[in-house]
Amino acid sequence: MPDYCDFIVYADESGDHGMVSIDPQYPVFALVFCVMRKDDYHGAIVPAMQQFKFDIWGHDSVVLHEHEIRKSLGPFGILRTDRALRERFFDGLNGLIEAAPMTIFASVIDKEAHRAKYVNPWNPYEIAMHFCMERLHEMLTRERQHGKTVHIVFESRGAKEDRELELEFRRIASNNSHWGYRRHDFSRFDFQRVFVSKAANSSGLQLADLTARPIALSRLRPGQPNRAFEIIRPKLGGLKCFP
Repeated sequence: MPDYCDFIVYADESGDHGMVSIDPQYPVFALVFCVMRKDDYHGAIVPAMQQFKFDIWGHDSVVLHEHEIRKSLGPFGILRTDRALRERFFDGLNGLIEAAPMTIFASVIDKEAHRAKYVNPWNPYEIAMHFCMERLHEMLTRERQHGKTVHIVFESRGAKEDRELELEFRRIASNNSHWGYRRHDFSRFDFQRVFVSKAANSSGLQLADLTARPIALSRLRPGQPNRAFEIIRPKLGGLKCFP
């Protein structure tokens, strides 16, 4: 029987990590790791999210997706037609994120600056994942989780994308990928990736999805009001902005 870690990690991203064609309106890539103690996750976070959905829709099958919320698409179309419900929705959503006991490690890559600085720039996903894995390693070390199986849950993006992510993840976990001057022995933990579809309605993945874009915008447009980031900020255990 594996010795499972006391923590579960949910990962999500904002923006495109490609370097060939960079969107001038959103030239950044962000990756977040939302780390939660399992007792907190099943005891507080999941019930709170289900209750929030019951309060708004009367059922808990809606998947909270930042893009659809922002555009009032699909089940979030109700936000366009009922002002009182809209206010109740965002008050409840902000309260849900604010109350969630979790630590967030994040990395934001400025792709234009990255391309300008390096002749052969590294894949932004590789840099971002390496940083988040380093911070996760440091946290798990403090929590004395050595030797335990640590699951990191990613949303499945398709066979090709999942294979590429799996390759980089394995390279880092087996100490075959290095970035910067720091060296972490990732083999001290049994890191395992898990791919699940959005339809799985994972509370952890939804929280990760809701936090990625506000963190990216905090670096892309630092002078712009960003209430979501102000709620997230106290939960940040590390934020790397590169270069």
